[in-house]
Amino acid sequence: MTPSYWQQASADLAQADPVLAGLVERFAGTVLVSRGDAFVTLLRSIVGQQISVKAADSVWLRLTAELPAPTPAAVLSRDLQTLRSCGLSARKAEYLLDLARHFESGQIHLSHWSAMSDAEIIAELTAVRGIGVWTAEMFLIFNQLRPDVFPLDDIGLQKAVARHYCQGERPARRLLFEHGERWRPWRSVATWYLWRSLDPLPVEY
Repeated sequence: MTPSYWQQASADLAQADPVLAGLVERFAGTVLVSRGDAFVTLLRSIVGQQISVKAADSVWLRLTAELPAPTPAAVLSRDLQTLRSCGLSARKAEYLLDLARHFESGQIHLSHWSAMSDAEIIAELTAVRGIGVWTAEMFLIFNQLRPDVFPLDDIGLQKAVARHYCQGERPARRLLFEHGERWRPWRSVATWYLWRSLDPLPVEY
């Protein structure tokens, strides 16, 4: 699934910002793509926290061998020790169970998200143990394809803005915020192109 707004957003950003104009041209033909299932995306994001990509992939393979269909009900059907046997720490196993409980109980209002603001969804997600604001923002960009998310605490975004706009000096949070204001209502798209300038391979989440 690709965003319907991508072409318009890219054109608007290129017209307004010479740096982004160059990046839009450089990375023409690549777009943001959603992986799909919300629960699985969040499950995988928790699994991958604070460990290497290789380690995360290994744990994920073991988890999906235990849970071929990783639904909330399936996660809740396993006890803490079974989840830990897949390579998860006790804390992460607890996080997965809390996430599954939030989905299963209806505290995550998936069917209402289309009518909810970014801030409302972030508040709902960060009520789950193990999900912070940055994780929720990444989810909004990469799973929900929200067009105007601006992850101020993202190190990659900070590095890219430093490189292209601040002579290599990491911008203060307020300055970074002000840069983002120039890119409304397409801050997710601007962020995506700036990430590409650091790593040409499209990010998946």
